[in-house]
Formats: sequence, structure tokens, C-alpha cells
Amino acid sequence: MKKLLMLPIAFISILAFAGPIDDEIIARIHKVGEVCLQGDTCAVTQTTSVASSGSEAPDAIYKRSCATCHDLGIAGAPTLANSEQWAPRLEKGMDVLYASGINGLAPAMPARGMCFDCSDDDIRAVVDYMVASVQ
Repeated sequence: MKKLLMLPIAFISILAFAGPIDDEIIARIHKVGEVCLQGDTCAVTQTTSVASSGSEAPDAIYKRSCATCHDLGIAGAPTLANSEQWAPRLEKGMDVLYASGINGLAPAMPARGMCFDCSDDDIRAVVDYMVASVQ
């Protein structure tokens, strides 16, 4: 009980002897940023776009982002031009394939196949490119 009573006394003593909080201390402990929700007026506005310029061809995107897994069949990825591996996927329809390319496919395929600067249309074009290899 005695220790419990000493805690407030110790705290008050620290405050009394610490002196006033100056601007230097406030500058060191200020918050680093702020949350700005869409529609709010904020001091700094920054917008990030995920859309690609569309100047890169689907085969170039495939080589840059998809070939590592789809050329080797890593983690069950259907290899390019292997109609046997693509057949069950094609049965599900192109919309399912597009969604898998854009959103990823757990647990192995990451969203956008790791092409984070690709737009949805870029991903669809790469899926079309891959599907064309088996038709």
C-alpha cells in the first residue's frame, strides 16, 4: 500500500523538477503524419496511380513479371503453351482467369503476378497472350 501511494508522489515530483516542455521537445515528439481520407481537406495531397501507360506489349510484361513462374511451372503455375495444364482453367472461363491474374490466386500467385505498375487491362492482355499460346 505504501508503494502505491508513492507512485503519484513520484510522478508529481518528476513533473515539478522537469521544468516546462520547450519547443525542441515538442518538435522531437510530434506525430510524423496524419491520416487523410478521401473527401477530407488535408495539408498535403498525394495521389498514386496504378494504371500503366499501356505502351508495353503483353509478351514483354509476361517476360518481365510472369515468366519466372509460368515458364518453370513454379507452385503449380500452368506453363506457357501447355494445353493440358491450361484446359481445366479455360473451362472456368476467361472472367475467372482475368480475376485470378488481377487479384492473385491463393496461396501461390500474387496479385497482378507482381506487375504492380500494370493496369487491369494490361493484366487481361497478358492473360489473353498466355491463353493464345494454347489455342
